[in-house]
Amino acid sequence: MRKFITTFVLFVLLVGAGVAQEEETTVTIITYDSFNVSEDVLEAFQEDSGITVEILKVGDAGQVVNQSVLSAGSPLGDVLFGVDNTFLSRALNAEIFIPYESPLLENVDEQFILDETYNVTPIDYGDVCINYDIPYFEENDLPIPESLSDLTDSIYEGLLVVENPATSSPGLAFLMATVAEFGAPTDDNEYDYLDFWVELIANDTLIVQDWSSAYFGSFTQGSEDGTYPMVVSYASSPPFTYNEESNSATTASIVADGTCFRQIEFAGILDGTEHEAAAQQVIDWMLSVEFQQDIPDQMFVFPVNPDAELPELFAEYAQIPEVPAALPYAEIEENRDLWIQDWLETVLD
Repeated sequence: MRKFITTFVLFVLLVGAGVAQEEETTVTIITYDSFNVSEDVLEAFQEDSGITVEILKVGDAGQVVNQSVLSAGSPLGDVLFGVDNTFLSRALNAEIFIPYESPLLENVDEQFILDETYNVTPIDYGDVCINYDIPYFEENDLPIPESLSDLTDSIYEGLLVVENPATSSPGLAFLMATVAEFGAPTDDNEYDYLDFWVELIANDTLIVQDWSSAYFGSFTQGSEDGTYPMVVSYASSPPFTYNEESNSATTASIVADGTCFRQIEFAGILDGTEHEAAAQQVIDWMLSVEFQQDIPDQMFVFPVNPDAELPELFAEYAQIPEVPAALPYAEIEENRDLWIQDWLETVLD
């Protein structure tokens, strides 16, 4: 009888262990509302890894970071995706991540690795640039602006729509480009970014609250009712204006030196996760060729993995500025709120 009981107990323990091993681990990715991944790419990873991935969308990029800072140590999920270089310092200072250096980073260009402690991992990048309506410029025999200063020229009066940097991510990126180009107000700076904006508004530039309102409401190539042939958008937007009849895109980006601002998006494992090893696999997946090749069509930005092939139209019509505007992310964190507030008081008051 004792032998039977011992055998039975061992059987129960082994069965229990088998059940535990078969239980799938769930990793929750906290991200912004426009995050997307193809169903087949997601399903393939889940099947291969045995990890179930849940996507929790909590607003725009700023809200994602703020929510994660407020829940530091007791996160709503395991991985955060979508913090960019305009909010990176806030997230790092709040110590909401735990380090992880993915082996796939060895192929990623060092320009994208802003955090040498590997609390965050670069996943994609995109350049916020001014897009223009090609037919409009051709029909009106207008030269393409070659600098931000050119936009204040009277020949471009009433032609540009931009987004409010207090309410829009591309609007904030464009503001950063103007700060990088003209500098902040100082005793030694005779012409700063606020002076530029005063001239820009005097040139009848339209300001709207968000990218959708600008692109699909006011831009001539985004809406039949649009009246502005220039808009602050992305260098990756033109592929999506491809016209089969003309066999070309109807828009292009202004990518002259200093006219665009590069946004780099990162993912990080949140401190407090109960699934650190699985979360590391999710980071690796986001750097994999399969996920990276899915990025352009799903989120309209560039992958950081150089082995990822771009879609044909994306490769042909998306542009990459050779010299984008740049500001250290720590400087952005220190001054971002001040720059926005000064902009609001100068431009909207």
